[in-house]
Amino acid sequence: MGGMVSDEVLGTFMPILVYWVYSGIYFSLNRFDNYRMHSRKDEEIKNLVSKGTVVKGVLLQQSIQALVALSLFMVTSTNEETTSFSQPSLFMYAKWFLIAMLVMDTWQYFIHRYMHHNKFLYRHIHSQHHRLVVPYAFGALYNHPLEGLLLDTVGGALSFLLSGMTPRASIFFFSFATIKTVDDHCGLWLPGNLFHIFFQNNTAYHDIHHQLYGNKYNFSQPFFIVWDKILGTYMPYSLEKRAGGGFEARPLKEKS
Repeated sequence: MGGMVSDEVLGTFMPILVYWVYSGIYFSLNRFDNYRMHSRKDEEIKNLVSKGTVVKGVLLQQSIQALVALSLFMVTSTNEETTSFSQPSLFMYAKWFLIAMLVMDTWQYFIHRYMHHNKFLYRHIHSQHHRLVVPYAFGALYNHPLEGLLLDTVGGALSFLLSGMTPRASIFFFSFATIKTVDDHCGLWLPGNLFHIFFQNNTAYHDIHHQLYGNKYNFSQPFFIVWDKILGTYMPYSLEKRAGGGFEARPLKEKS
């Protein structure tokens, strides 16, 4: 690898840097009440965990992810080398990204859904993430360490391996996946947000899932809603102006 920092190191730590930079931007935008999905009061009252605890939880998960990623790169590096004389085409990058997105979506949908339907797993593991009834950006990766390992870290490893992407491609893919995940949890509906334009799986879609009435619906993350649509766990909603400013995602019909 050329340069002072290897692609493997960048692929490991760039998504972590992107996570905190991007969520920090959204944190600074939380002051604009006209774009919030929930009021400041709801965030203070409904959330069951402090922001300090959330930060510590995310840092723990990212530490585990970094160790797994570095180990994975060490094992696969001899088969994934890319020289300056043979750079992949844009078509190859698009192919890798699409496969990785589908793999990640499939893995996360079924693991995520199972964690909701298995009472033991929900009570002792996944409920930690749902302590954030009112999601915000830097809480996107606030999970139980076991869930973080199984859902995000293993899901990311499978996406990398099954897509066949190079470590260099992984820098861009996992940074993109990180931005998308943060965006889904940011709690803001900003005008002109490209994720809201190109993805049905967006901030409002995932906000429905974090509410009590949507707890068994809208499991898909982070890219598409294919599995929710196919398996009947999609909850349609409308986005409406909230009294006092901001927006609210309301289910078109509450499912039993």
